[in-house]
Amino acid sequence: MTPTAPPVDHPAEDSATLRYEDALAELERLVAAMEGSQMPLDGLLDSYRRGAQLLEVCRNRLQAVEQQVKVLEGGQLKDWADS
Repeated sequence: MTPTAPPVDHPAEDSATLRYEDALAELERLVAAMEGSQMPLDGLLDSYRRGAQLLEVCRNRLQAVEQQVKVLEGGQLKDWADS
């Protein structure tokens, strides 16, 4: 019988409220756990789904910052609602 790793703990915190740094750190932990252990198939699938959510959070945060930088580079500081 092969040992299985304990399930990766997925915080109940809503992905929309996560800071970029927190989402990235959790994503890195998930990847390390998936690569370095014998997780059951259901655990792998759950971790993959959570990773996809975290990746989306990171991409959205980076796109928002990129948009803000573009506004600043244009010499205009606009409110997000004006964009």
